[in-house]
Amino acid sequence: MNREKVFYRSGPWNGVGFSGVPEMKPTEIIKFEFQMNKDQVYYTFEVLDKKICSRLLVKHNGFLERYTWIPTSHIWNKFWYAPKDQCDVYEECGVSGICNANLSPVCKCLVGYKPKNQVAWDLRDGSDGCVRDHDLDCETDVFNTLENMKLPESGSSFVDTKMNLDECKEMCMYNCSCTAYTTANVTGAGSGCVIWTKELVDMRQYSAAEGGQDLYVRVASSDAAQSGNVGSEDGSGKTKRIDMATGITAGVALVLIGVVSICLLSKRKKLQGPIIRKKTEQRGSNERSQDLLVNTAIIPNKREISGETVADEFELPLYDLSTLAVATEDFSDANKLGQGGFGCVYKGIIDEGQEIAVKRLSKNSGQGVEEFKNELRLIARLQHRNLVRLLGCCVEMEEKMLIYEFMENKSLDSILFNKQKSVLLDCQRRFSIICGIARGLLYLHQDSRFRIIHRDLKASNILLDKEMIPKISDFGMARIFGGDETEGNTKRVVGTYGYMSPEYAMDGLFSVKSDVFSFGVLVLEIVTGKKNRGFYFQNNQRNLLGHAWRLWIEGRASELLDSTVGESFSPCEVMRCIQVGLLCVQEQAEDRPNMATVVLMLGSESTTLPQPKHPGFCLGRRPVDDYSETIYEETFTVNEVTITMLDPR
Repeated sequence: MNREKVFYRSGPWNGVGFSGVPEMKPTEIIKFEFQMNKDQVYYTFEVLDKKICSRLLVKHNGFLERYTWIPTSHIWNKFWYAPKDQCDVYEECGVSGICNANLSPVCKCLVGYKPKNQVAWDLRDGSDGCVRDHDLDCETDVFNTLENMKLPESGSSFVDTKMNLDECKEMCMYNCSCTAYTTANVTGAGSGCVIWTKELVDMRQYSAAEGGQDLYVRVASSDAAQSGNVGSEDGSGKTKRIDMATGITAGVALVLIGVVSICLLSKRKKLQGPIIRKKTEQRGSNERSQDLLVNTAIIPNKREISGETVADEFELPLYDLSTLAVATEDFSDANKLGQGGFGCVYKGIIDEGQEIAVKRLSKNSGQGVEEFKNELRLIARLQHRNLVRLLGCCVEMEEKMLIYEFMENKSLDSILFNKQKSVLLDCQRRFSIICGIARGLLYLHQDSRFRIIHRDLKASNILLDKEMIPKISDFGMARIFGGDETEGNTKRVVGTYGYMSPEYAMDGLFSVKSDVFSFGVLVLEIVTGKKNRGFYFQNNQRNLLGHAWRLWIEGRASELLDSTVGESFSPCEVMRCIQVGLLCVQEQAEDRPNMATVVLMLGSESTTLPQPKHPGFCLGRRPVDDYSETIYEETFTVNEVTITMLDPR
């Protein structure tokens, strides 16, 4: 908690585990127990295999983590951690809102409810929650069954362990203040009764495979037809601080037992090490539950990185430097996957065989520090099939590292522009890669919690998993747009030559349309198997864009297809990709389609595509004209390419 503000809650104990920790099940290694009587309430764990050690702690980033030590492996293996995602953040979807991390957006209203603040809801901020769409009538109300739920906050709920579920329903039905009920113990046929008489907050819905339990929520009879469904309104949670500590909330008053929850608590001041303490607070005239804060370590609200601070949430685990050193064999050259201006990327193996990619920031890279901050701000909050997944980070001593899921086929450019490997990319696979990149970019521009401009979309930033599914990576240069923002302006142009749109490279103007331009270049590169940068035709008069444009207007665009794809391809599909690519690289930003239109054009053979106009940057190398005026020159280096902006004064 941050004073009175709860940050994370495990959900109440249901006889097996905490309802918000569905993976917490008895195993051959660890047994969990919960005891409650008139004198005390407590929770314990026991390691059954005496050869194995276990520890439950809060890392200095605030994440609650359980580790097991297996002597034969000589390493601490992460057994469990929390919070895992944005739905673990307390009250992410507000009052009467349900969070579901498997959906996009993650917030939904309960049946019979609508967003309280529709404007904020449409902007993917669900923190204001939901309000009833229809008034209740105590005599005719019904109950909607929600399955696989993390139960609502239960600090003031009524608990009777001797009642059965039918008696619980009857009590709730005839108490007009009752908002929901469920069984207190899910073992066997279920037993006990828990009743809520206040607003329902901090609810989460899991998939059937994940767990959770049934919750019965009171709804107006007019909403009975929707019984069993969660509302369809869109929304997302409000950004929250990730700085936190931990506690186990134990309800004391037997009439108003708040079934025990583990809580992570946000703190503002920096503490140096773990502490154990007890804390008693007052709630009105009644004693509040006693919080046992176990192994508490706190990350400061603003983490220092190279003398600077980052006031952003860290919704991901923090890895120890020693763990990563072991995983990468001390960052050996044999495990090096690649290298860039930011530093090196290494392959590692952790947690009994899980493969990871460790992006290690160069200590001398000022640009890399900014990339590091930006990726923590952005990609940790994003979830999409076509975006690379960030697993965690390491900030220890002078080291700064990002840990990603491992991509078996590395980057697109390592295959596409390699004559021996490019044969792996047949026509259908290239088309699938183009469509996957388009869907990932659409998510960034339109469907994610934020409107995000990537600003450095290129073949080396597209990673391929073992099934050749593309994942957009490297968000170090990305920018967030909020509200109605559609474009921005910068004096510091960053990106990679050959992929930057004319308006961005020349005037510093960037928008979703500058990403669209980069996507168009990528499409033409994937079709041809040739780089835009470094490709020159007929004495340097045309680069790849100019060459593709010339063949298009001459009716010979089919000649662009990479010869390594073989004879098995669809001419219509190839021509559609080329046309979409040329539409995306048109010189004027307003002429380019948005990504929603691009996805539609790629996915429908019946859609009539407009004719593309002249693309930007068709010419190859060209000497700069002499100016009679004074030239103001602003030069900077990005991705090992020096870009010079010329501004006549």
